[in-house]
Order: sequence, then C-alpha cells, then structure tokens
Amino acid sequence: MSTRNRCGGFTLLEVMVALIITSIGLLGIAKIQALAYASTTSASVRSMVAIQAAGLAASMHANRTYWAAGAAPVPLTITGTVISDATLNGTAATPNYCVLGSGNTPCTSQMIAAFDLHTWAKSLNTLLGSSNPVTTITCPVAIPVNCTIQITWNERAVGINAQSQAATTTTTFAPTYTLYVEP
Repeated sequence: MSTRNRCGGFTLLEVMVALIITSIGLLGIAKIQALAYASTTSASVRSMVAIQAAGLAASMHANRTYWAAGAAPVPLTITGTVISDATLNGTAATPNYCVLGSGNTPCTSQMIAAFDLHTWAKSLNTLLGSSNPVTTITCPVAIPVNCTIQITWNERAVGINAQSQAATTTTTFAPTYTLYVEP
C-alpha cells in the first residue's frame, strides 16, 4: 500500500523545480515587454522629429525669397534655441514678432526666416525636452539650392543585459534625422 502512494503524485522537490523554471520564463517575458515599450517610445520620438523637420521644410518653402536665394549662412546651427548666426539669433526672437499689429511689420524675408527658426527651435526643444537637440541646416549656393536639415539628439535606451547597459554612453544613442529640401 505504501509503494502505491509514493508513485501516485509529485514530490515537493519536483514542484519547486517547476516553479523556478516558470518564474525564470516569466522574468524573460517581462524583460521583453520592457524593451518593447522602450522601442515604442524611441519610435515615437523619431516620428515627432521627422514631423518637426517637415514643418521646418514647409517654412523654408513658404519663404523661398530667403532660402532659395542662398542668403542663409552655411552651415546654420541651432543648439537648443540658440541660432549660430548672430543676426538671425538676435532678430525676431520675441513671440508674434512678424504678426500684424506687433509694430514689426512689414517683415523682410530675413526677419521671417529668423522668426520661423526661433519658433521652430522652441517647439523642437519643448518636444525633445532634455535631449539636447542640435540642428544643422546647410544650404550651399548652387542652382537649384538644395538644403539639408540634420537633427541630432540624445536618446535614452534600455539595455537587454548587463553588458549592453555597461557599454551605454550618451554618444551611443545619438540618432540623427536628415531631410533634403529644395526650397
């Protein structure tokens, strides 16, 4: 009778081993889910940067007088909200600068370009927060003028294991988005 009872069920040791194997599998699934969330956030930021760059390209199209004439300094860099060209940085920095009734109208094409760049830089900086965005706009004098908008920012990432987390630096995840525009 006692031999039959021993063969009829699981031992405590077998149950513990099964629980350990199941918990390791569930931890792996949780890590995969965390990586999926991080990838979704990264893709969302990259999409928003692409939309912002398209907005700047639309502003460049709207102000062809300035951008297509080759009047923009080469290269033009925007770090945070600071424009590298002193004239553009000092012009049109206040909200509603070129808006009717502000006392600054009519605006020249350079003033409109400065206003567009300030507005765009503030918007990009708000969108990316503490990611330190740097935008480089290069419009070499040629016919037709072909401009390049290049946006670089720092991105936080989730490492898949301890080795990838240890190798992560701020320069490891500094994606760049490039858009070619003919204003």
